[in-house]
Amino acid sequence: MKFPHIVRCRQILLAFIFFLLNLPLSSSSLPQGKEFTYMTSDVNEVSGKSFDYIVVGGGAAGCPLAATLSEKFSVLLVERGGSPHGNPLVTDKRYYGSSLIQTDEFSSVAQSFVSEDGVRNLRGRVLGGSTAINGGFYSRASEDFVKRSGWDGELVKESYAWVEAKIVFTPLLTPWQTVVKFGLLEAGILPYNGYSLEHIKGTKMGRTVFDEWGKRHTSADLLEAGNPKNIVVLLNATVKNIIFNTNGKGKEKRANGIRFIKSDGSSNHTHEAYLNQPKNSGTWGDIILSAGALGSPQILLLSGIGPHDHLKDFNIPITLDLKEVGQGTQDNPAIGFLFDTVPQVRLPESPEVVGIADDFKFIIEAGVVPISFNASTMRISAKMAFPASRGKLELNSTDPRINPSVKFNYLANKKDLDESVRMVQLLQRVAKSRSVSSFAGKPQEKTVSSKHELRKLCKNKVRTFYHYHGGCTVGSVVDDDYRVYGVQGLRVIDGSTFQVSPGTNPMATLLMLGRYQGIKILEERKDFISHQNP
Repeated sequence: MKFPHIVRCRQILLAFIFFLLNLPLSSSSLPQGKEFTYMTSDVNEVSGKSFDYIVVGGGAAGCPLAATLSEKFSVLLVERGGSPHGNPLVTDKRYYGSSLIQTDEFSSVAQSFVSEDGVRNLRGRVLGGSTAINGGFYSRASEDFVKRSGWDGELVKESYAWVEAKIVFTPLLTPWQTVVKFGLLEAGILPYNGYSLEHIKGTKMGRTVFDEWGKRHTSADLLEAGNPKNIVVLLNATVKNIIFNTNGKGKEKRANGIRFIKSDGSSNHTHEAYLNQPKNSGTWGDIILSAGALGSPQILLLSGIGPHDHLKDFNIPITLDLKEVGQGTQDNPAIGFLFDTVPQVRLPESPEVVGIADDFKFIIEAGVVPISFNASTMRISAKMAFPASRGKLELNSTDPRINPSVKFNYLANKKDLDESVRMVQLLQRVAKSRSVSSFAGKPQEKTVSSKHELRKLCKNKVRTFYHYHGGCTVGSVVDDDYRVYGVQGLRVIDGSTFQVSPGTNPMATLLMLGRYQGIKILEERKDFISHQNP
């Protein structure tokens, strides 16, 4: 038999890859990605310098935002993780999910955290952010979400198209994905929509950031669309807080720089970078937080912007008593059924098919996920799109490298618990469909039917789709232009501004948002200059 030999070889290969990935990186400029995108892990190369814009967080929104702003202005992009380029656990679809297995305190591309609810979760710590570690499923936000956000519909479409032309591809369905497609239809998740970019009810195939050769394309690739002369990317640096000055009126504060340290825990020495200070105060740039639903509210709190009583507990000087910072954090409750991997399915598979049911309330997808470096399991999972339960985020420490404390309050609202029961019933119908059961057999989870048993299952098995959001929402922490209330020169542009998740997967909308808001800022600056020089 050759099969054991093949498995053993794969184990050795993965172990070798893991060894390579844990070799120390040089602190000098990194020869990764396109050469014209300047990257460095040397904090001294950036310390003391000034830029027109500083973007904190090189994730789904941060990279397209930085690329867009660089068309006209100098930009510093600060990312607490390293580069995704050359890391097969990120870029090679055959190892999809493997980067989530091995996590550590300071350097892994995925950082693990456990919410106060007891649910294990993950956040990206690499240039590209969540786009470097997720399932790669690409689907636009619903039309309703765009309207409620007050966005320009045409510019939204143009921004999506800009992203899609560069890093989005049409997947070729695997046998398991094809089986799941038929299982969704048999369970009554209709109509069948074929391939579609839109968030529409029924069963469809989406797009993916994995190309036809199985290479992942992250938001970091979008930096190649920027002006290489105007972008500096600082890797492996964590922002401690924002520097503020009092403006001429003596009341409102203006953000004019950042303090940052090395991410690896080797040094607490603080460095600074600043915004350029033009003579005309109306032409200042901004500090823009794109550090995600955990990172952005955390940085605001560390900068003295947040609830007074909470900041006082950590002896943080108050910049602005903004009570809503960190409030309203939310995650989509999820339930998953696992199957023993069948012989036809050996390598991990990212989701490519989705079922959107019950007036967009439930979203079902499937994949094959590794549970170790040499074993995988098949799963079908469902998430609740519009939970009523909300939580909050608070500081654990004044060290920005330490995860904040977050509680999502999964299923705390009775409405959520009742809807989770209906969601599991739908999930069971898919799992027991002729297509799925004949291919995968029975799920490992025991089928239950009574409302009492279903509620108990939901409480015990609630998990995450990693689509958490909120903490800096529009209307409570930032205005419609994503400017933080009460201070000048500071914006938040990422998923922390969302009150609800925008669709099947927020990745597409976050990528779009970075491009969209970058264009809006460029237009804003252009309009100001034209009014100053009629």
